[in-house]
Amino acid sequence: MTSTISHVFPLGSRVNEQGRLEIGGCDAVELAREFGTPAYVVAEDDIRARARAFLEALSARHEDFDVLFASKAFPCTAVYRLLAEEGLACDVASGGELFLALRGGFDPARIYFHGNAKSTAELREALETGVGHIVIDSLHELDRLERVAAELGRRQEVLIRITPGVAGDTHHAISTGQTDSKFGFAPVDARVAIERLSGAPHLKLVGLHFHIGSQLLSLDPFRAAVRTLAGLGKFPVYNVGGGLGVAYLASDRPPAIEDYVDAVVSTVHAELGRDVRLLLEPGRALVANSAVTLYTVQTVKRNVSTWVAVDGGMSDNLRPMLYGSRYEALIADRASPGDGGELCRIAGKHCESGDVVVREAFLADPVPGEVIATPVTGAYGYSLANNYNGVPRPPVVFCRDGEARVVVRRETYGDLAGRDVG
Repeated sequence: MTSTISHVFPLGSRVNEQGRLEIGGCDAVELAREFGTPAYVVAEDDIRARARAFLEALSARHEDFDVLFASKAFPCTAVYRLLAEEGLACDVASGGELFLALRGGFDPARIYFHGNAKSTAELREALETGVGHIVIDSLHELDRLERVAAELGRRQEVLIRITPGVAGDTHHAISTGQTDSKFGFAPVDARVAIERLSGAPHLKLVGLHFHIGSQLLSLDPFRAAVRTLAGLGKFPVYNVGGGLGVAYLASDRPPAIEDYVDAVVSTVHAELGRDVRLLLEPGRALVANSAVTLYTVQTVKRNVSTWVAVDGGMSDNLRPMLYGSRYEALIADRASPGDGGELCRIAGKHCESGDVVVREAFLADPVPGEVIATPVTGAYGYSLANNYNGVPRPPVVFCRDGEARVVVRRETYGDLAGRDVG
């Protein structure tokens, strides 16, 4: 007898006949045995399904469009390759992400280069590789890019990043559209940049861009930001960013992809017209729910709380420590719904009291050696991974139709010293 599982887990996840969690048709306990823990386990078909949902939703509502993978969410070569295969374009925010996007198979002409502090070297790399568009974030960058383009004899298409003065309801560290932001131009300053670009011989302004933040669960801020762009004139291209939130807890009900796209497109049509090229940049909403992190319980300690300590933590999932992010968890070999168990705190192995991955997890009598699964780690788990306390970073394992393959190997102790020269 099999059963389905909470919607926060990857699409197609289930509890199999043995009462174990399955991801992409693969038994999570067997995955832990084969590949070790911690490990990022990704349901490949989940990412593909969400990519297709964005493409289908946009194609049904607007003629000239593109969907860009906001790759900071999961900058892994295999993820880039998968989304390039699905027909998406890509945005990058550094020379390193550009390198990985190209390695993953993205056409440079369909890459958009973002960032608030691009170096001269990064701008040169972008121009030399033929990046389609660069999103200008400041007047200093505008001047720098004009000089580099002149040196290389190129004419580069650019967008201007607008800070529309719209703040979504999210953590302050991932809110980017408010007036006091390190990103972009306020509308009044954008007019200066627009005027300066009109006389720039090596730069061609084709449109405007905004991104108001991440993990947004209300659609009204997107509508308000589009209206701000409309006041800056008519352009052929409008990039309205991403930021659609996802479900981290079973009680979360974020807007559906179709509703988000409909809200954006209907406002664009009303404010900017139907004859524009419209770009969306989903990152988290493409990949977050595709992955589960597997851990092995090391100790269980009961004092004021019940502490379930695992073999990972803030080196593989920094979001709870950065943003107070909340997650769920279950015991992978006893994944069937039960009586709820006891309230536990899942603690990491690092030498920080704040290294707590899940503050409220209901687990039935956890014991050392069992495998714990925490879902919704496909966005900003791998990309924020680190080597605190000298802990090697986990592997990334893709699962599909019951077959598992490593796409990023586990780091070794040798890797920790790989860059040492002294």
